[in-house]
Amino acid sequence: MTVNTQPTTETPDPRAFGLPLVEGGSLPAELHSLVSSVHDLIDAVGNTRADTETLAEAAATIRGLTDRLDVDRRQVGTMVTRDLGDGTTEIGTITNIVAGDTNPAAPRLALMRTPEGMRAEVTLNTIYQGPPGLVHGGWIAAMLDQAVGSVSSVETSPGLTARLEIDYRRPTPLFTPLEITSWVERTEGRKVYVAGRIRAHGQVTAEGKALMIRVEVPE
Repeated sequence: MTVNTQPTTETPDPRAFGLPLVEGGSLPAELHSLVSSVHDLIDAVGNTRADTETLAEAAATIRGLTDRLDVDRRQVGTMVTRDLGDGTTEIGTITNIVAGDTNPAAPRLALMRTPEGMRAEVTLNTIYQGPPGLVHGGWIAAMLDQAVGSVSSVETSPGLTARLEIDYRRPTPLFTPLEITSWVERTEGRKVYVAGRIRAHGQVTAEGKALMIRVEVPE
């Protein structure tokens, strides 16, 4: 439960700092479809046993598609709005490696706001594998970092991770719905103490605690 939080401040407009801002709802369905298809492609490439002729043909096709797409790139730092399911929005980088709308490598961690903080459900394939059949510990930490950072931003104001501690309670399986939750524990000035956990089959597989430092926005 969120306790001792300070009132949410208005999120600064990234455009004031020279960063483009894209409305999440304006991204075309064709782009979402492309991102999803490339996500599947990454998994297929990582696991294929196709013959060399097929591999060579696929590589040539992908090089051609890359050349066609790489003619008009977004500015580094482009931001996007995301609906949190309760009428509020969050702003994040559009290519975020954990939750980026246009990043095919991202697990697309779609965090939603709840009375307690934030929640998401995600199922990971072998793109995120560490030990056989299990999620890589680095990805566990990345997802928890995203979850606690988002809840800190939404419940207080945008900030950066100063410290993140992860306790790995038990192996986190692939191909299994994972519930990720996060909440604010307390605030002390610019310091925001947050926590989160991952559950699989109702059991906690990992827990995290973090210290976020709220960014001072120049007036």
